[in-house]
Amino acid sequence: MTTNHLVTFLPDNRSIGVRPGTTLLDASRRARVNIRTRCGGVAGCLMCKVYVSKEQASSLQAPTLAETRKLGPLLEAGTRLSCQARVKGDVTVTIPEDPLKAVIRKKLAEQEEDDFF
Repeated sequence: MTTNHLVTFLPDNRSIGVRPGTTLLDASRRARVNIRTRCGGVAGCLMCKVYVSKEQASSLQAPTLAETRKLGPLLEAGTRLSCQARVKGDVTVTIPEDPLKAVIRKKLAEQEEDDFF
């Protein structure tokens, strides 16, 4: 019998129990948390980057060769490819803000500031 591990996605603060070996991308889909990807989960597009704290890095399997080649020194900073990173313990994952949403948020903030003055 395998024990499920709890994966929590921030900033959505959604959690889901998954079996060991499940990729973070698959876990996010099951939890209905959007992680952008274009390559279908083969470490080709680098769009599915997520962040895991150093304290929780051991809750994921070691980086794959493809992930190591693609991310290099970013791995040391806690960046992982959600399509490659596999769960082996309870883990909290931070998904960076979508670049398009960041631009829209910034423009709206500027507009609010202009309207204020």
